[in-house]
Amino acid sequence: MPASSTDPLLFGVASVNLNTTLRNLPLPPPVVVDPAMPARDALRLIDARGGEVAVGVDTATSVPLGIVTLRDAVRSIIDEDSDLAGPIAGLMTGGLASLSVEATVHHATVLMLRRGMRHLILTGADGRLFNVVSQGDLYGLHAADSASLANAILASRSIAELAARTLAVRHFAARRLAEGSGAAALCEWVSALNDLIALQVIDLVEGEFDLPYVPWCWVVFGSEGRLEQTLVTDQDNGIVFAAASAVEAEELRQRFLPFAGAVNAALDECGIQLCKGQIMAGNPAWCLSLDEWKRCFGSWIAVPEPKALLNASIFFDFRPLYGREELVTELQRWLLQRIKGNMAFLRAMTVNALMQGPPLSWWRDFHVGGDKNHPHTLDLKGQGIRVFVDAIRVFALAQGIEQTNTIERLRGARQVLGMPAEEVAAMTAAFYQIQRLRLQNQVSGEYPAAANRLNPDRLHRLDRQILKEAFRQARTLQQRLRLDYLN
Repeated sequence: MPASSTDPLLFGVASVNLNTTLRNLPLPPPVVVDPAMPARDALRLIDARGGEVAVGVDTATSVPLGIVTLRDAVRSIIDEDSDLAGPIAGLMTGGLASLSVEATVHHATVLMLRRGMRHLILTGADGRLFNVVSQGDLYGLHAADSASLANAILASRSIAELAARTLAVRHFAARRLAEGSGAAALCEWVSALNDLIALQVIDLVEGEFDLPYVPWCWVVFGSEGRLEQTLVTDQDNGIVFAAASAVEAEELRQRFLPFAGAVNAALDECGIQLCKGQIMAGNPAWCLSLDEWKRCFGSWIAVPEPKALLNASIFFDFRPLYGREELVTELQRWLLQRIKGNMAFLRAMTVNALMQGPPLSWWRDFHVGGDKNHPHTLDLKGQGIRVFVDAIRVFALAQGIEQTNTIERLRGARQVLGMPAEEVAAMTAAFYQIQRLRLQNQVSGEYPAAANRLNPDRLHRLDRQILKEAFRQARTLQQRLRLDYLN
C-alpha cells in the first residue's frame, strides 16, 4: 500500500513502507537461469538486463534452487575458482532462505538483517519463484544510520549491550523527528528496531534453557502487534505451542514458563517495560497451547463481557515474532472465521469502541482534563490514537482482514465500506498527526510520568487547528461505526 505522501522516504521507493506486501513492491522481473547454462552466458544475461543477481530454477517446476550475483562471480574469478565455460550452478549459492510473497516488507527487512543477507528469494503459495528482493529495494542510503543501528543490535552478545542499543534507538528517533521524519515512517522503524532487540533477547536467553522440542512461537500483541510502537512502550506478549492434550499442554507450559519469565525480565532491562496488567508470556494465562488459545478467544467472542472486550482490544492485534509462525497464522485465520458475520460480538465491540470519544467540546474547542499533576491536558493515546484503533479494528475483523496495522486495516476495508480514497487519506493524515505529537511529547520529556499527555495551550495556533481537525476525523470514524453496527 502507498505510504502517506506527507512522509519523507524511509525506503528507496516512495510507495513502500514496512506494511507493504512484498507482492506489491515495484520490482523488475527477475533474471532466471537454468543451472546448466554456461556461466559466461548467464553472467552476460545478468549484465544485459542491468541486474546484479540471477536465480537458478528447476526448469520443470520453476522452484528456485539458488542464486548467483555478479559480486560473487567476480570474487570467484579473482580467486581462480571458476570455470566460465562450465554450468552456472558451479557459482550458485544454494540453500538460501525464501519468503512468501504475501509477507510484508517489515518481515523481509528483519529477516535479512538478522541473517546478514543481501538478497531474498520470494515465492508463491505453490513454492514457485515469484521474484528476488535486495536490501537496496527495501531501504536506501538515507536510512544508513538506522541500518547501522540494526547491525549494532544484531552484534550485541549480552543483555547489557542490548540495553545500551535501546537508548540508541531513542536517540535515533529523536534525531529523525528533529530532521522532519514523518510519524508513519518513524513508528514503523522504531517497531522494526524493537523487534530486532526482542529477537536478539530471545536468542540470548533461549540458550540458557532446555526447551521442549515442540513447535512454538513468541507472539506480540497491542501496539507491537500493530507495528505502531512509540518511544514509551511496555510488553504485551505470549507463547503459543503445539500440544496433543490438556495434560501435555500443562507439562509443556511448566517447561516454557521459566524461559518466558527470563525473556520478560531481559526485555525490561532493555527498556521495554514489564506490563502492569501482566500480559506477558511469563504469566501462565498467556503461555498456552494452540487449542487453549482458541478456547480462550472463543470464550471472549461467545460472552462479550467488559473484561472480554478489553482483552479482545489487546489480544486480537497479534502477530508472530519468533518461532513457528504457522501456529499464529492458524490462530489468526481461525479467529477471523469465528468473528466474521458474528453481529452480536461486533456490536459489543462497537459499543466498547464508542465509550471514549475524541476530546472536543460542543463549541468545537478542546475538552481538556487531567489530574492535579497534569492539569489542562489531553490524552493523545486514549482519546486520540485509541479511537482510531478501536473503530478500525471492528471494521477489519468484520471483513476478515488479516492485517493488524491500523492504517493497513483501514485501506483494506475501504472498498467494502464505500469510503472514498480522499476520506481514507484524511483519516490517515489525522492518525499520524496525533502520533507525531505523541513522539514529540515523549522526546521532550515534559511529562515523564504521563508521556502521552499534552497541554494544547502550548501548541502553535496552526498546530492547534490541525489537531482539532484530526480529532474531528476520529469523530467522523466513530459516527460511521455507530451507523453501521448500532442503527
